Order: sequence, then structure tokens, then C-alpha cells
Amino acid sequence: MSDSLSGQPKYAGKHNSPSLLSPESPGGSPKLQVPSPIVTRRTRTESTSARAFENPTELGKVRMFSRSKGHGFISSDSTGGDIFVHISDIEGEYIPLPGDEVKYRLCPIPPKYEKNQAINVHIINLTPEVHLRWDCPVSEEETESHGH
Repeated sequence: MSDSLSGQPKYAGKHNSPSLLSPESPGGSPKLQVPSPIVTRRTRTESTSARAFENPTELGKVRMFSRSKGHGFISSDSTGGDIFVHISDIEGEYIPLPGDEVKYRLCPIPPKYEKNQAINVHIINLTPEVHLRWDCPVSEEETESHGH
């Protein structure tokens, strides 16, 4: 099974239910704000996606990513600011870890389109830690650490 937009294979457990994607989810820092509403690849309009793919590729490092919550943040190399990333916008076979170097494109977040989120996120340099694949079951540690 592959994603029709990217041709990348989909992995079991990659897409979590909307109930796990609450905008009230703590991001681990008061500075990290989860957008509301959360725009996923599935709910993004075709025209918004097309415009986003016209944007240049950006570089950054994963600041944090929670598979069980379904989102994380990337620290932008160009601005130093934090960019929201939804689980549905991570490409490739590995679950990102803090410090992974990534390339991505920016996509404006509705309704005001004043902030951006990262889409089409590819890990370009893995940290030395062991990386799990999307098809690995969510561990009890991941689930317990996020109050599920």
C-alpha cells in the first residue's frame, strides 16, 4: 500500500485516531503550541498542497516528536523557530528522534494562514540512536509516558 501523493509506502500505526491529536496536548514546553485545528495531509486542500510544493525546501532538526500524540516540532535552521509537524507529513520508514536532520516544505495553517507547519518531511541524517520503523508496535513506554 502506498500514499498516492508521494508514492511512499504507508506503515501500520503511522496514522493515529483524531482523539489522540487534541490541540490541548502539552508540547513539553510552553513555547511549543499545537495548532488548532490540526491540518493533516488528509484534510489539506489540493490547492494548499500544490502551493506548498512550490515553496523551497527548508532544513532543520527534530526538536521533539511523539508518535503516540501524532505530532512534533522541528527547529528551523534558517529561523531557529519551532515548526509544527503532523505524523501524516513524515515520509520514509523511520520514526523521527530528537536531533535527526530533516528537509521539509512549509505550508500555511488555516484559518488565518499566519503560521506554517512542516510537510513532506524527510529525514536526511539520522542520529546514532536506534530508530524504530513505523510498522513496529507502539511500546508500553511510549503509551504510558503520554498518559494513554
